[in-house]
Amino acid sequence: MTLTFSWLGLRLARFLARTTHVHGIGPANEPVHLLACLQPGDVLLVEGNSRISNAIKYLTQSTWSHAALFVGAHLTEAGGQSGHCFIEADIVEGVRSIGIQEFTGLHARICRPVGLNESDCRKITAFAIARIGNKYDLRNVVDLARYLLPTPPVPLRFRRRMLALGSGDPTRAICSTLIAQAFQSIRYPILPITEFRNADRPECLGCIEEILQVRHHSLFAPRDFDVSPYFEIIKPTLAAGFDFTSLHWLDQP
Repeated sequence: MTLTFSWLGLRLARFLARTTHVHGIGPANEPVHLLACLQPGDVLLVEGNSRISNAIKYLTQSTWSHAALFVGAHLTEAGGQSGHCFIEADIVEGVRSIGIQEFTGLHARICRPVGLNESDCRKITAFAIARIGNKYDLRNVVDLARYLLPTPPVPLRFRRRMLALGSGDPTRAICSTLIAQAFQSIRYPILPITEFRNADRPECLGCIEEILQVRHHSLFAPRDFDVSPYFEIIKPTLAAGFDFTSLHWLDQP
C-alpha cells in the first residue's frame, strides 16, 4: 500500500510540475542582471509556469509561485556542485541546488533580508545546504491532488492553510517552507504573528508592548517575502543605474 501511494504521488507530482502557458505581468529578468545584484541570503521570487504554480498564485492571490534561496559561493565552499548558486525545494526532485539558468525567461524579484551580518547569513545558507536531498512525502496523495485544479474552489479564509501538506514529515508543500525554516533557525522575522499587550512595568504605565510569535513554517507562501517589512526589494534595472533619459521611444524622431 505504501509503495502504491508513493508511486501515485510521484505521478501526480510530475503532472503538476509540467509547464503551461502563462501570460506574465512583467518582462523576464536577464540571468546576468540578476546575478549582478544577488547576495547570499537573498530570496528570489519567481512567477512560475507549472500547473501547481497556477494553483499557488490563485490560493495566495499573488504573482509569485516559487521561491529559491541564493547561497552563492557558500555552496561550492561546502562541496556543492560548481555553477549552482541556489537552493530550492522542487515538488519532484525535492531539495536541490540549481544554477541561475533555471530562471531564464521568468519574471523574478529579489527580496533581501535587512540587518544580517556575515555569521547570520552563513547560518541561513548552511541550514538550506544541509537539507539538499530531502524529499517530499509523496505518499500523501490527497494533499497533492488538491492542486489538480488551477483554481481550487476554496473559501478565502482557508486558502493559506491549503498550502501545507499534512503528513508531519519534512515535507515541502511549496518552496517557501524550506526558506522560512532557514530564516526561523536564527529567529529572523518574515511575517510573525503580532500581539499587543499592556506593559507590566512601573516605569512605563500605559505602555504597549509588541510581542512576536513565530508563524508555523508550513503556512508561508512565496509572496510573504515580498510583503514582509523586514525584506528589501531589489530591482536589477534600478540597481544597474537607471536613466530614463536614455530610453528610446517609438514616437521619437
